[in-house]
Amino acid sequence: MAALQRRRHHSGLVVLFLLLGRLCGVGAGHIRYSVPEELDKGSFVGNIASDLGLEPQELTERGARIVSRGRTQLFALNPGSGSLVTAGRIDREELCAQSARCLVSFNILFEDKLNLYPVEVEIIDINDNAPVFSSEELEVKIPENAAPSSRFPLIEVYDPDVGMNNLQSFKLSANSHFSVNVQSEANGRKYPELVLENALDREGEAIHRLVLTAIDGGVPARSGMARILVTVLDVNDNAPVFTQPVYHVSVPENLPVGTPVLSVNATDQDEGVHAEVTYSFVKITEKISKIFCLNVLTGEISTSANLDYEDSSFYELDVEARDQPGLQDRAKVLITILDVNDNIPEVVVTSGSRSVAESTPPGTVIALFQVHDRDSGLNGLVTCSISKGLPFQLEKSVDNYYRLVTNKVLDREQVPLYNITVMAMDKGMPPLSTEMLITLNVADTNDNPPAFSHSSYSVYVPENNPRGASIFSLTAHDPDSDENAQVTYTLVEDTIQGVPLSSYVSINSDTGVLYALCSFNYEQFRDLELTVTAHDSGDPPLSSNVSLSIFVLDQNDNTPEILYPAFPTDGSTGVELAPRSAEPGYLVTKVVAVDRDSGQNAWLSYRLLKASEPGLFSVGLHTGEVRTARALLDRDALKQSLVVVVQDHGRPPLSATVTLTVAVADSIPDVLADLSSLQPSADPEDSDLTLYLVVAVAVVSCIFLAFVIMLMALRLRRWHTSRLLHASGVGLAGVPTSHFVGVDGCGLSCRPIRMRSPSLQTQGRVT
Repeated sequence: MAALQRRRHHSGLVVLFLLLGRLCGVGAGHIRYSVPEELDKGSFVGNIASDLGLEPQELTERGARIVSRGRTQLFALNPGSGSLVTAGRIDREELCAQSARCLVSFNILFEDKLNLYPVEVEIIDINDNAPVFSSEELEVKIPENAAPSSRFPLIEVYDPDVGMNNLQSFKLSANSHFSVNVQSEANGRKYPELVLENALDREGEAIHRLVLTAIDGGVPARSGMARILVTVLDVNDNAPVFTQPVYHVSVPENLPVGTPVLSVNATDQDEGVHAEVTYSFVKITEKISKIFCLNVLTGEISTSANLDYEDSSFYELDVEARDQPGLQDRAKVLITILDVNDNIPEVVVTSGSRSVAESTPPGTVIALFQVHDRDSGLNGLVTCSISKGLPFQLEKSVDNYYRLVTNKVLDREQVPLYNITVMAMDKGMPPLSTEMLITLNVADTNDNPPAFSHSSYSVYVPENNPRGASIFSLTAHDPDSDENAQVTYTLVEDTIQGVPLSSYVSINSDTGVLYALCSFNYEQFRDLELTVTAHDSGDPPLSSNVSLSIFVLDQNDNTPEILYPAFPTDGSTGVELAPRSAEPGYLVTKVVAVDRDSGQNAWLSYRLLKASEPGLFSVGLHTGEVRTARALLDRDALKQSLVVVVQDHGRPPLSATVTLTVAVADSIPDVLADLSSLQPSADPEDSDLTLYLVVAVAVVSCIFLAFVIMLMALRLRRWHTSRLLHASGVGLAGVPTSHFVGVDGCGLSCRPIRMRSPSLQTQGRVT
């Protein structure tokens, strides 16, 4: 029944504290709540979402979580309701011992913008602990001559609760000699004293058995009991007395183990065994007993373990001096631990990223970390810095939190990786520091177009190349990475002589290798102008262009083409006329040829390959002029056959031949007379030739008479015109000679006249 009442009372307290927690949660700077200890796991503490002005689902969307340093997480966020709940059973005494207020501080971190919101939760004490005596039995020895109202310290009582739930009063079992009195120390702790109300008589009653009850002020109250055995001693007039009631000493925390801290001293005015004093600790916890030891005979207090200012900066010890009969005195030893700079600063990264895009604007938060030093004063004052020359800076936040932010635009192509050293240093003497390395990769963005090594390229390709042959390779470099650096190549559409460019060349989109789709002909076109575009695979893609000139190199693939003498279309052979009176060097005719190639492939040379009368004619090596090499003789045949070969200078050289027929006679009548004396050849071809010559002679005779008449008319007209010009003072001095003279130096009127006849062809030169 009592347990049920306590449970109902406890439930009422929970509701009351939750209401108080909601009221305390509304604040300008911090969010504060109050909850009683010993709540079940998942108990409601406060509505974080409401107090931050958010909807419950925004906590999950913004990545809200609890961050705290150096302790087990006591609270958790309920993502469904947006409330703060307990993560387990909370024991106030375990967290804060007997501190007047027990505050648990932590921060709510929102990952999306790395914002922190401080939260404080006060743990309210409940009466869950009963007073406990350090020992269930205590023996007190009192001399029989002790005066009434004498006081004797009793066993220590410990109640971990605070306030009204702490120890409030003592009750002593009914007896006729003793009562209990409550004493309070400066720090508020209470301890009992046994008060002698009536004089003792050892002979009447040597031992008194009492029961001492300690009662706290909780509702309902809790209590603890201890048995006290009072032994009445024989008379011992003097008790030991310490030289001072309180001893003060200050020692550094780095004191070596076993070093004496101080010595207490008590004297007894008695003699003999009544003056033999021993020392012991009273009212000491197990923790303190492991740190300090006391020499029972000398009263020297020394360390038995390492001191740690961060664990405890102050110790209060009670030392008792007792003589052999049992008289005693007590003194306090107050030990202050001095802080030594023996803890290096700690750097803890709360949140951060290992990669950042190079397009990130200045002011972007890269990491959030906290610095802490367990020392105090200047030894615990920490400054934080990073390496200079980096595009980053530190910004101070709340609760020794720092933000690492960018202060410049990053460029992965210049620096792809940053090793950022964060150094935290305290202000102790000597100062201690720690370093933490943050490695940050700069992620690539597509901010560089592909670049060719040259602004333009020239390619030389011999003509008659095989189809599909590789003629050139282009490479564009993109300083970006991954798909931003994957380059593809394309040709800009164009036309050449009305034909699409893609009919001539193609390019491998992956390798940039250029291929010829057809065999180039130097005589058709000599160069191609095209534009190649390089695209990367970024989003959006970037590109660059480069101009490419393809020059077709000539090859010797064309034989010389003979323009003159032209081959007759009627199947006859042309005949050139050479008078018998011609002197050596007389120009009989000229072979004119061209070559469609260029360069040395088009350089032509002429030579006499075959002649019916060797040594009679010669051919100009470079001019192609056929001249008489000696004077003509009567014995020389009327018809001379010459074979002239025209050859270029290519490798290998190509050539063409032409056959010339030269008729030898002083005049046309001689030609006719000589022709009449010629015997028909048995060869049918000679008969046809003779027929052609006869017809040609007749035609030529008619043409010759008409030409003579026309020439005389032109001469008379020119003579008349020159007389008029001479009379008017106008000359032809200003007219270039090239207007009247051909390339080979002959006058325009020196062109040979071709004659064809079924039996005979002659050619004459008229001047």
